[in-house]
Amino acid sequence: MDTVRDASKGVISGIDKKDVEHWVEIYFLGKAYQVPAGLTIMQALEYAGYRLIRSCGCRAGFCGACSTVFRKKGEYKLQTAMACQTRVEDGMYLVQIPFSPAEKPLYDLEEEKYDASVFLKYFPEVARCVSCNTCTKACPQDIQVMDYVQAALKGDYKQVAELSFECIQCGLCAIRCPAEIVQYHVAQFGRRMYGKYGIPREKNVEKRVAEIANGEYDKKFEEVMNLEEEEFHKIYTEQQNTREVY
Repeated sequence: MDTVRDASKGVISGIDKKDVEHWVEIYFLGKAYQVPAGLTIMQALEYAGYRLIRSCGCRAGFCGACSTVFRKKGEYKLQTAMACQTRVEDGMYLVQIPFSPAEKPLYDLEEEKYDASVFLKYFPEVARCVSCNTCTKACPQDIQVMDYVQAALKGDYKQVAELSFECIQCGLCAIRCPAEIVQYHVAQFGRRMYGKYGIPREKNVEKRVAEIANGEYDKKFEEVMNLEEEEFHKIYTEQQNTREVY
């Protein structure tokens, strides 16, 4: 993180070009740009002058909003990554993906039984999985996507939930799948079912929900909502400076 933070200084502070020792050439939407080496793809695009109001979110690798497809110089293979977590390389050809359009079935967990067959009720396409493992290779989180798809096929909610726990729903698995499976929706359904029926309720969560329902935080919430904009910015900035966020 320190390295990424240092690499960001050029973007944040407007560092003079003469102070940049190493440069790389990248191509975005077919146009070439010279950018400082060491920047992430997202930082490099902003350095090149793009104002990102889509395809960017937390900038820390958690939200999955900055899906990127790129090809390296001299390579045939298309690669996938998160723009906020991947550094630019010389000769990199880039495309940002605004989002991965995919239909999600509607379901009501209250009406479903904790039964293995429910997976196929909403996601019959998992039976078409050809085990090519393309989904796993596309995952920027190094999740064993194909394994949890196979677990879904067997109706193993626990394994689906555990294997997909770090999924950020970027959609890169789904856009590469030849069987038209939307893996991240399958995983989300598995986690929701396992959370509702497969594990006992967490006492601390129940306690906190009761505290909120009883209004124990209403006064503090009201204080925050009544802050002046300048004061709110000050508190927010202080929090950002004392937490591991960049």
